[in-house]
Amino acid sequence: MSRANHKEKRFLDLPFFIAVIAILFFGVVTVYDSSVVYSLNLFGGRFHFLISQAMWAGIGLVAFFIAFFIPTSFIFAISRPLYLFSLILLLVVLLPTPFSPPLYGARRWLFLNPEPFPLIPLFGRMGFQPSDFMKIAYILYMRQLLALEKTDLVKVVKKFLVVTLVPVGLILMEPDLGTALLILVTGFVMLFVWGFPVKYFALLTPVFLLLATLAIISSPYRKERLLTYLGGNTEQSQSAGYHVNQVQIALGSGGVFGRGLGQSRQKYGYLPEVTSDSIFAIIGEEFGLIGTTLTLGIILFIINRGLELAKKASFINAKMLSIGVITIFGLQSFLNFASMLGLAPLTGVPLPLISYGGSSLLITFLGFGLMLNLLSV
Repeated sequence: MSRANHKEKRFLDLPFFIAVIAILFFGVVTVYDSSVVYSLNLFGGRFHFLISQAMWAGIGLVAFFIAFFIPTSFIFAISRPLYLFSLILLLVVLLPTPFSPPLYGARRWLFLNPEPFPLIPLFGRMGFQPSDFMKIAYILYMRQLLALEKTDLVKVVKKFLVVTLVPVGLILMEPDLGTALLILVTGFVMLFVWGFPVKYFALLTPVFLLLATLAIISSPYRKERLLTYLGGNTEQSQSAGYHVNQVQIALGSGGVFGRGLGQSRQKYGYLPEVTSDSIFAIIGEEFGLIGTTLTLGIILFIINRGLELAKKASFINAKMLSIGVITIFGLQSFLNFASMLGLAPLTGVPLPLISYGGSSLLITFLGFGLMLNLLSV
């Protein structure tokens, strides 16, 4: 069948797409609602975060349709260059340059127009996190490597270790444990889908658990978060527990039906990271148990629908890419929910499609577009 016929037969899975658009629209509204006070204090106007998030939502949708319609041969061709380019960005962000200033004690952002460059209209300081780009680059490259290897387990393990540990190590140096874990677990899931024997996971898992433990205990702020989660009674963990306490106050005060749209009290400077990591707490405060349940339900629908589509994939490339995209989306959602509900330590992982953030939104839409592209061929 010709490439033209492939394009004519492409279909957009409407239930999946409608659910994504619904949660995106809700996210833009929630970002505006949660950011009004912060925006007024920081920028002197209430619409800064709304305009920025809406602009990125539009860019994300354009990226989605571009990724959906590009030839599959192009997707395969860019997998390796995109992975190598993302590695370079991860190296650059660690360098002490004006384009990668430390924020909150970490180097995670690259800015296109840092000071003294002028602000970009509507966007202001325009930056992105290279670790976000590595998420999709890693999935694409792992999919390609695993698809080329059929039976040689030794080669598969070697490639997996190199392709996975290099970006994970660089991301840990930023430091960003949450994103590093997302990539690592996604790699394990893709290995499982490829057909890696389950018994050999018993050999790999302890190694990575040891590395994760070392990463936690070697970082003071990670130790504080872990102690807070475990109920450690130290001065540092009590200080770190402020964030958790404010989240619990927000969720608890929302009750079943919530205070109502715009009625949050925690957004008045009490809740840290109100537009990003903690936005789920604002949803709980304003929309109550019903609102959080509906939000969780739509996200679970997106995950389940993506898995159903992956099961129907006609070839392994599409299946592995789909599983990788849905896994990283689902894991990121779960980590955010779990940390907000006190089921896991705070990780600093935003809620995809809802939390404020341009690069995260863009990469999520790129992933979904590439996924539906391959599944429709």
